[in-house]
Amino acid sequence: MDEVIKLSHGEGGADTQDVIKNIFYRYFNEPHYNDLSDAYVFEAGQKKYSFTTDSFVVKPIFFRGGNIGKLAVCGTINDLVTAGAIPLYLSAGFIIEEGFPMEKLHLVAKTMGDVCKQTGVKIVTGDTKVVDKGSADHLFINTTGIGLVSEYYNPKKVEPGDEIIITGGIAEHGTSILLDRYDLGIEADLISDCSPLCNIIHGLGRNLRQVKLMKDPTRGGLATALNEIATMMGVDVEVNEQMIPMKSEVKSICNILGMDPMYLASEGRMIIIVAKGYGEQILQLIKELNHCNETRIIGHFTSGYHGKVYMKTWIGGKRIIPILEGQILPRIC
Repeated sequence: MDEVIKLSHGEGGADTQDVIKNIFYRYFNEPHYNDLSDAYVFEAGQKKYSFTTDSFVVKPIFFRGGNIGKLAVCGTINDLVTAGAIPLYLSAGFIIEEGFPMEKLHLVAKTMGDVCKQTGVKIVTGDTKVVDKGSADHLFINTTGIGLVSEYYNPKKVEPGDEIIITGGIAEHGTSILLDRYDLGIEADLISDCSPLCNIIHGLGRNLRQVKLMKDPTRGGLATALNEIATMMGVDVEVNEQMIPMKSEVKSICNILGMDPMYLASEGRMIIIVAKGYGEQILQLIKELNHCNETRIIGHFTSGYHGKVYMKTWIGGKRIIPILEGQILPRIC
């Protein structure tokens, strides 16, 4: 039987990586710039710029803490931030299903504009297509962004002893989507963590020199993002389960439903890899920023060279945390 695309190919895990490497890299001639980055960095004149694009197909399109418009703008802003860039300009492309309420489109566009005003980013171009009823699921958005890379940020090779920081509680977006999509009847004081993180670039300033790598744990969650880093850098990761910030609501809901929060998306969090010995300094600076008061050092890189992620558990043992295999929660971004 011929192979076909499955939902798991869009989950950000192993199947997604297979499509990227075996199809897109095969036919697109540009050499791999940085397989870990969600943005491409290029030089123009004496400055460096970051360029990225993303498409958003979340279901439901309105969820606790945001909507598809907020997700689209924040997601692209944060992809630029992973490259050490201050976001400048965005494009916005809309694919709208016939019959979509105009009132809802107003709300989505207003939300996008509000995030742009908050961050100083401008939406300067875009496109709109309307498709027949039944040809799309209400509304899809594509956003492309360009940003100016900080002169202080220069990604470096990760080495044993380098420290791993997460800027807040994990899996809040994925868990919020799960609650709203399936109407589970679970009462929880929980909203998506979806938020722009460009304040990290401003807040760290010169201290970005001690940052070796940044990555946002969106599709596939913290576990998959750490696995991608470990595999690409060829070193092992050890994280401490007790240090990973997680709201009690997230933990309880995941326990009830048999979900692993390590694989659920965070849309307003950043993984920051810091040179050995500078973790506490960077930690204190980040904790002063908006949406980052729960920032913690959650682990470090070890001298193993297997590209594996290990978790030191609550009871003192260790277990391997693999990359996401198959499908866990589709349509979260």
